[in-house]
Amino acid sequence: MSISTVENGIILIVDDNPTNLGVLFDFLTDSGFQVLVAQDGEDAIEQVQYALPDLILLDVLMPGIDGFETCQQLKSKESTKDIPVIFMTALSETVDKVKGLNLGAVDYITKPLQHEEVLARVKVHLSIRNLTKKLQEQNVRLEQEIQERTKAENALLKLTSELEERVKERTAALFESNQLLQQEIQERICTEQALQESEARYREQANQLELAFRQLQETQSHLVHSEKMSSLGQLVAGVAHEINNPVNFIYGNLAHAYQYTQDLLDLLNLYAKCTSSPLPEIQKRTEAIDLEFLSEDLPKLLSSMKVGADRIREIIQSLRIFSRVDEAQMKPVDIHAGLDSTLLILHNRFKASSNQLGIQLVKEYGDLPLVECYAGQLNQVFMNILANAIDALEEFDKERSPQEIYFCRSTIWIRTEVTDNEFVAIRIKDTGPGMTEEIRDRLFDPFFTTKPVGRGTGLGLSISQQIVVSKHGGQIICISAPGQGTEFIIKIPIRSPSLELALATPCPNEKLSTNT
Repeated sequence: MSISTVENGIILIVDDNPTNLGVLFDFLTDSGFQVLVAQDGEDAIEQVQYALPDLILLDVLMPGIDGFETCQQLKSKESTKDIPVIFMTALSETVDKVKGLNLGAVDYITKPLQHEEVLARVKVHLSIRNLTKKLQEQNVRLEQEIQERTKAENALLKLTSELEERVKERTAALFESNQLLQQEIQERICTEQALQESEARYREQANQLELAFRQLQETQSHLVHSEKMSSLGQLVAGVAHEINNPVNFIYGNLAHAYQYTQDLLDLLNLYAKCTSSPLPEIQKRTEAIDLEFLSEDLPKLLSSMKVGADRIREIIQSLRIFSRVDEAQMKPVDIHAGLDSTLLILHNRFKASSNQLGIQLVKEYGDLPLVECYAGQLNQVFMNILANAIDALEEFDKERSPQEIYFCRSTIWIRTEVTDNEFVAIRIKDTGPGMTEEIRDRLFDPFFTTKPVGRGTGLGLSISQQIVVSKHGGQIICISAPGQGTEFIIKIPIRSPSLELALATPCPNEKLSTNT
């Protein structure tokens, strides 16, 4: 399951027993959670500094600092004090449970662990945490609204009081002079104008608050998505690094193994030529192992192993290209390499299965120069758009008959080209059901999604627009209509305007070269 699709929450498991860690990790991951692990208290405290989980499953008996001390340290910090902690322990004494609850834990799970109990308790406390967060946010909004209404009511009461006082004064003066009556009328006109101006100011303040709220939503969505993709990039880079060394060892020795095997087979054939009548024992062993077949198949087997090793090395390279966790700055990048690495990660979703024909991929790559960009972030855009296209085609195929799918197979086209000599265009088009104008107009709004509850956050395309437009000064356009499929066009400057300005502006202390 991809991390980007996990919507149930992030859980940190802290246990010094690798078996327990493995079992809980597999079970909770299959249940739709993103799972982080730590084997001791120090590791857990260090991890939460970089990624805050929504809930912590904490073993009590561990080497170093035990679960009680770990919980106490977590509850003493402002950033982690509200994270619910559930103790896992074989201890059943009441005094131990009271101690853990006094330290701030919300629950206990007694070992040996039962999966149904763990899942039930985790869901309950995550629900409580989410409800608490929503209640706090609602209280803040209500307090702000009450304050604003109170200010408005006080201003209105004050204004009403002033008007009443003025009415009394003018009424008394009416019998004295017509001039005073005219002055009263004029003052009332001025008061009404003041009310209109005050109402206009209130409307302007409301518009500013709405704009601030939208900006806050965009910032929140960007932070959530950046954290997810940063975790994904680090995970992919870590896996690629860990696999790379053993694969290189295998790959480097396969050539020697092939040569050694060939030498041994040549020597064996030479023995067979020089020995016209082998001993019965040798003859029996030769028949038992089917020497002739073995001699033919062993080189083929080693060749197949080399093909597999080559494939693994290609996958590792693609994972590294996709993650690019070491490239935080703009650099000249091969756009096709980023697309291919993303397609490799999504490779299994294109394959045919027992009940589906699979998705056809057509690549029409143009001749592109290296493009100055944030490679990792641009790969996130490709991942979001391609994953959405695959989701749309899979849902579309569920509604079509096998005959319709066979004669009009679901397809994704990827085309690249240079436009206006200053931009590269990446076009990603599918043969899905398309979308209405109403949906297309809201496509890049934060938290807007057409997917069922639990399958989408509505953040992917909003973040993609920010990456393309704000980060790269480019454009992202969606062309779609019902029954016409969907096409996304991404345009990125070949050379970053910010980098061009930096290169064109000499440093204050830099002397201009006189060399031609």
